[in-house]
Amino acid sequence: MNILVIGGAGYIGSNTCKALARAGHKVCVYDNLSTGHRDLVQWGPLYEGDILDGAALRRCLNEVRPDGIIHFAAFSQVGESVRDPGKYVRNNVGGTLSILEAMRDTGVGSIVVSSTAAVYGIPAVMPILEDVVPAPINPYGESKLFMEWMLADFARAYGLRWAALRYFNAAGADPEGETGERHLPETHLIPRALMALDGKLPDFHVMGDDYPTEDGTCIRDYIHVSDLAEAHIRAIETLVSGRQAALTVNLGTGCGLSVKRILEVIASVTGRAVPHTIGPRRPGDPPSLVAGVGKAFELLGWKATHSGVEEIVRDAWNWYRKDSAR
Repeated sequence: MNILVIGGAGYIGSNTCKALARAGHKVCVYDNLSTGHRDLVQWGPLYEGDILDGAALRRCLNEVRPDGIIHFAAFSQVGESVRDPGKYVRNNVGGTLSILEAMRDTGVGSIVVSSTAAVYGIPAVMPILEDVVPAPINPYGESKLFMEWMLADFARAYGLRWAALRYFNAAGADPEGETGERHLPETHLIPRALMALDGKLPDFHVMGDDYPTEDGTCIRDYIHVSDLAEAHIRAIETLVSGRQAALTVNLGTGCGLSVKRILEVIASVTGRAVPHTIGPRRPGDPPSLVAGVGKAFELLGWKATHSGVEEIVRDAWNWYRKDSAR
């Protein structure tokens, strides 16, 4: 297939580009490089542009003529969304509308969109299944849910084929060290812990150790970015082939890991303990978020195969050392 990866210069997008190319598909990237990185665009040409620029999107789509689109170009910081909700409405909602209208006008019929477990809010039952009524508690989750609603609306109006993939906690890096996490600022647990280990983060806090969990720290479902990339390939192939017209599935492992467990594995893999302090809980953090994963296997034949915690940490550490040495 010929696939346009919007936001393909970022973390999950670049990993997916590599996986698409390795699977024999042609890849093109559309990215404004506001949070992505030019050097991570290695598996196809870069069209530099913003998703809010409808004219630029249409020019790109008319030139590339993709069989389908994978859309990673949404902002994803919960705290920032609370401080600046307009930024998230403008980019995540308005930008996705711009993409969908450009697809409609140029005849591109299939799209896979990055959604998030944040659409669920704080569900009462674990693991979280896709039939839980969404109840996001921050503007980031709200913007992603609105994106899902727009997909369904465009499907009813124009026959769009779509998939919304609700990630849990993306982690790890390309096992061959060609791409990985490089966020500014960095907010994810594992790279922040590695930065603290390396002396580049003086204030690494464990946010709460009094949750009703086995060791008192939050439990999350961590999924290797290589597994996420494979899920996107399965989803876009399923849509373009016509096997499914609409998909909403969780992407996770079905197993939770506590913050303290992650720090223990980092110490084991690197041979060094992570310096940290215990801070107060972060407002709104639920004690546990774990995915129900049966639907992804049923509809896509997909399950996580690289998401053991040691493999995640090892690949993240290898990438961190390589990228820090640049």
